[in-house]
Amino acid sequence: MLAQSLREADALPLEDIDRADIIEAPASADWRAIAPHAGRLSRIDIRFDSFKDGRGFTLATQLREKAGFTGELRAIGDLLPDQARFLKRVGFDEIRAERNDPPADWDRALARFPRPYQPAADGADTVIARRAAAGDELAALNRIHAGSDADEILRAALARWKGEIAVLSSFGAEAAVGLHRLARINPSVPVFFLDTGRHFAQTEQYQRELTERLGLTDVRILRPDAEEAAAQDPDDTLWKSDPDACCALRKVRPLDRALDGFSALITGRKQIHGGDRLVLPAFERVDGRVRVNPLTRMNAEEIEAWFETHELPRHPLTAQGYASIGCWTCTAPAQKGGGLREGRWPGQDKTECGIHAPDLLARAG
Repeated sequence: MLAQSLREADALPLEDIDRADIIEAPASADWRAIAPHAGRLSRIDIRFDSFKDGRGFTLATQLREKAGFTGELRAIGDLLPDQARFLKRVGFDEIRAERNDPPADWDRALARFPRPYQPAADGADTVIARRAAAGDELAALNRIHAGSDADEILRAALARWKGEIAVLSSFGAEAAVGLHRLARINPSVPVFFLDTGRHFAQTEQYQRELTERLGLTDVRILRPDAEEAAAQDPDDTLWKSDPDACCALRKVRPLDRALDGFSALITGRKQIHGGDRLVLPAFERVDGRVRVNPLTRMNAEEIEAWFETHELPRHPLTAQGYASIGCWTCTAPAQKGGGLREGRWPGQDKTECGIHAPDLLARAG
């Protein structure tokens, strides 16, 4: 739990505050009644009669932030291990719970959230503050690289998030361009390939061929959790009944697990793909992590020229009219005059798998 009490002396009730050095106050107490004595009190115990009563948290915050109390603050009474982190955040030095929860449960609870979301009395670095700072940084990077080519954006990202950045590749129709540019700079950057179990055989072949051709040294194959897949898609038909849930199972969650320890992810998305990507920046934040889109401003002619100039192998299915290649269950050849994303989820009002649209995961549960 938290630090041991500075003394074990008995606390006097709040009514005796005029002659007390240590007092016990109910969670419902008014901080203003204690504030005039805050400078001389050495310890204040706040009693929680029920773990459901949040007034003790408020009182602790008010004593620390408004009354300026700097002595020892102790939480006593009906408290749960799940509350440990929050008790510490509002300024408690010690917890004396009157339940029989194992000490290890309290230790685990304290370590569960290494970075808090909102500011509190402990002054810890918060997610909100980090996101604000990161937002300012990404805005600055987008200004700096407004006219940069893909290689310059890649180098900037690899330097800024060195050791904390990976690449996501579908090994699809256009993938060779981004992977080739990466390999010329640093072929050892981790490359994530989502093996959904639904890929065309040609995609799996192309992934192996391109990996060897470009000298990529750290391609990581990500697969759905076997037990989760068996429970949610026992008959392999989830893609028919709920394509969003299928994408969440086979793409979104495997990637989320793989990203543990990474701060940034490089993608192959481009503005020419249309839809929400029409205004795609080079640097953005998606679901708490940085996404780097170095190819965002490349057009179709530039992509084609890169294939030809560097004699890069093509995905075998492009010769059969496939413009964008995903799972065989949800991909068809493009219709004449269609866009670069034509053929994905044909006949459905669906344009993204959810990797770049986190709200899909929320909908798919």
